[in-house]
Amino acid sequence: MTADPGPVAAPPVCPRHPDRVSYVRCQRCERPTCPECQRPAAVGVHCVDCVREAARTTPPRRTAVGAPLRAGPPVVTYTILGVTLASFLLQLVVGERWTIALLFVPIMGDVEPWRFLTAGFAHATGGSFGLTHVLFNMYALWLIGPALERVFGRLRFAVLYLASIVGGNVLVLLLAEPLSPSWIQGVLGASGGVFGMFGALLVVQRRFGGDMRGVAVLLGLNLVLSFVVPGISWQGHVGGLVTGLALGAVHAYAPRERRRAWQVGGTLVVLGLLVILAVARYALA
Repeated sequence: MTADPGPVAAPPVCPRHPDRVSYVRCQRCERPTCPECQRPAAVGVHCVDCVREAARTTPPRRTAVGAPLRAGPPVVTYTILGVTLASFLLQLVVGERWTIALLFVPIMGDVEPWRFLTAGFAHATGGSFGLTHVLFNMYALWLIGPALERVFGRLRFAVLYLASIVGGNVLVLLLAEPLSPSWIQGVLGASGGVFGMFGALLVVQRRFGGDMRGVAVLLGLNLVLSFVVPGISWQGHVGGLVTGLALGAVHAYAPRERRRAWQVGGTLVVLGLLVILAVARYALA
């Protein structure tokens, strides 16, 4: 006679897939987990449920200015690059109609306010200067944009770049004289956004102890060129720079305890000031 072995224990199965036998257990909850539900860990594996719970409860990693730390390509930078270059190609194909539809003219800004922004997506097309204009701006964006986008985050960076374009054209408006050629002179180009990036980068470098020499030299050279090279709107460059400095300070110097409220409120103040200056200028024209 032989002894009764008793009931045979059922093989362990994955809780999420009961039809799958698994002898591998999660290192956190110790439940069986099938290959589809396994996630590599420092030691052994974790199940997908534990990974999700850890992601939900673990505070997200943030940059020095409080933006979520993201991996992957700088989506906003590449999008602006693509849109700007596509617009330049349309200028070449369609001709002056596309350029005129985008450029900023002080006399038209009060009835077509979108031109404060759209002018940043058009560039001069005549001669070699036109190609140099767009290529220099896009090279600067490609060079500085990814780093700033990682530090500021996608939304903050987009607002910084676009607001700097607007800020540059607001200064063009403020310094234009009604009934003079400057009142009907069109301006265009992404330089306001580029100088805004320079300004924000300068503030961030100073705030967090980075090396400012390279940025300062590059910014200084470009400012000199703005004043000595004919046909360049130095007003747009300086206006973009000032806007970038202001927004950079808002984000870099926001107190950690009230960072989000400070940054949102400060950004709205800068944008509101640009609107007030433009409205007041037209009211006095």
